[in-house]
Amino acid sequence: MNVKIFVKRDDFILDINTDLPGYGVTVIYGPSGAGKTTLLRSIAGLEKNLIGLIKVGNNVWQEDNFFLPVHKRSLGFVFQDPSLFDHLSVKENIEYGLRRTSNLENNNLMDESIELLNIGSLLDRTPEKLSGGEKQRIAIARAISCNPKILLMDEPLSSLDNSHKEEIMPYLESLTAHLKIPVIYVSHSLDEVIRLSDYLIYLDSGLVIDQGPITEMLSKPELPFSKGDNAKSLIKGTVKEHDEKFNLTYIEFSGGIISLAKESLSIGRAVRLSIGARDVSITRNHQSNTSILNIFPVSIEKIILDGKAQVMVRCRIKQGEMLLSRITRKSAHLLNLKEGDNLFAQIKSVALL
Repeated sequence: MNVKIFVKRDDFILDINTDLPGYGVTVIYGPSGAGKTTLLRSIAGLEKNLIGLIKVGNNVWQEDNFFLPVHKRSLGFVFQDPSLFDHLSVKENIEYGLRRTSNLENNNLMDESIELLNIGSLLDRTPEKLSGGEKQRIAIARAISCNPKILLMDEPLSSLDNSHKEEIMPYLESLTAHLKIPVIYVSHSLDEVIRLSDYLIYLDSGLVIDQGPITEMLSKPELPFSKGDNAKSLIKGTVKEHDEKFNLTYIEFSGGIISLAKESLSIGRAVRLSIGARDVSITRNHQSNTSILNIFPVSIEKIILDGKAQVMVRCRIKQGEMLLSRITRKSAHLLNLKEGDNLFAQIKSVALL
């Protein structure tokens, strides 16, 4: 997907020239006022006063003097507010999205979305009888029932309280894993970024500061994710086996096998693991007399100051993902750590997302 956009509005300028993945979930992340929503609206055709190129697959939606109207763009859009029609039932709200297309496959897609979002029992209700999380699930089903080429989501959880966010998040995870189209998702929540994104674009002041796979972006020292006590690394893997004797689950990823407390997960299932930088220690030699099970050979790519007494060590697991370790400056000095060193990372705690 090619996106080249220039929008000038008073004292704000959005100047984007980038390629987006044609699959998976791309999250647009950045501070308030960065231009995230303007970018999404530009792709949808809701921003008229812009210059550039928008190409989805082989379909050109905008180029030079050509501008494809919104209603002719094959897209689904989920806003912060579900904006359901109060006088229609849930089923009728979802079917409303089908009016944009005559594709006979849409009924099957609508049935799939109803099943994936677990809203079959809600079809006869009216919006006034739904919770906030249920309303947003209906809005998502409506957006994808028209079989779009791309799904745009503008902070779809921002209007929900924490309990409703937790209610809808598992459905979003299963839905985005199931869809075969690119999803462009705007968010200001790091939790949503970690749980949903495959690819991340960091936007600030109308410019793309950096972009890349989420596992790489979380650990980049120049970005805000890799600073402070809450910095995390993300590892993607699959369930390899369960250890009944010790009640553990083993996750296979590109850097080896990582163990965690047993979870009820099917073998082969794709999972995401979050590892706090403060839960990773560094050692010169592989320790044998230790209670820590997850120890991996790593190479140091970057060491940066992080606070008055600490440093953030950016490591790459051999043949695998990036890993952050937040240790004291004194520890780094005693170990004589240098960029390029090969040593071992000990992971004390792993969280399944």
